Amino acid sequence: MSVNIKVATLEDAQDILNIYAPYVQTTNITFEYDEPTLQEMTNRIKNTLERYPYLVAMVDQKVVGYAYASPFASRAAYQWGSELSIYLDAHYHGRAIGQKLYQSMLALLKAMHIQHVYACITHPNIKSEKFHETFDFTYIGCFHHAGFKFNQWHDVIWMEKTIGDEENVQPVIPFPSLSREQIESCLGLCYDK
Repeated sequence: MSVNIKVATLEDAQDILNIYAPYVQTTNITFEYDEPTLQEMTNRIKNTLERYPYLVAMVDQKVVGYAYASPFASRAAYQWGSELSIYLDAHYHGRAIGQKLYQSMLALLKAMHIQHVYACITHPNIKSEKFHETFDFTYIGCFHHAGFKFNQWHDVIWMEKTIGDEENVQPVIPFPSLSREQIESCLGLCYDK
């Protein structure tokens, strides 16, 4: 199986929505109640790419997963932190596609001079928690009854990973300002030929 990681385009919005919709409809992994419209998903991709990476995983020219980064918080002092999100087509779990998406994502964020990355995970979600542990994310806390979906309360946990050199903090480079060579190098880490 050949997996190709690429930067998402607006034309990928329908494929991304097809992956995301079942998570909204049938799980507490996302706290959205209603699946976004195609236009909403297109706007989310566009808005993310103005500052952060948004990646898709392709198998045989089909989008089978995606990951994106977003601000950890809005104040200026938080700019060196980024929250990560990842979703895979249910038929492609257990094939190391998530690992390839995260390898590329972490490499890109490091090139942008991001220092810390965070994951907010509905708890319990053993699969996601173990996945993040394989990338050396550590548990930092639980918000009890943080979300109410499907007529019950759900906890969320936060996990974090340091990817930068805290002794050498440099200005954050917005994703669109990375060179093509930098981006291709980061994506190339995960290209199976």
